[in-house]
Amino acid sequence: MGSFSIWHWLIVLLIVIMVFGTKKLKNLGSDLGGAVKGFKEGMKEGSSEPAEDKPAAPSKVAGTASEKTTIDVEAKQKS
Repeated sequence: MGSFSIWHWLIVLLIVIMVFGTKKLKNLGSDLGGAVKGFKEGMKEGSSEPAEDKPAAPSKVAGTASEKTTIDVEAKQKS
């Protein structure tokens, strides 16, 4: 009873196929594979870019739509 044999895993696989169906498992596998592939490509792109090609800090121009600002607010309770 310490470890599972191949028959235990085959029974578990059969139950999973019966519950979810082969179509959902196929879609899940392809989605997972695509996610892993995208992650690997992102890691390659991130490490292959030389530091010289990256722009320095973007210039801040007041009033532009692309500027992201953080507003610091302090909440006070009415007394």
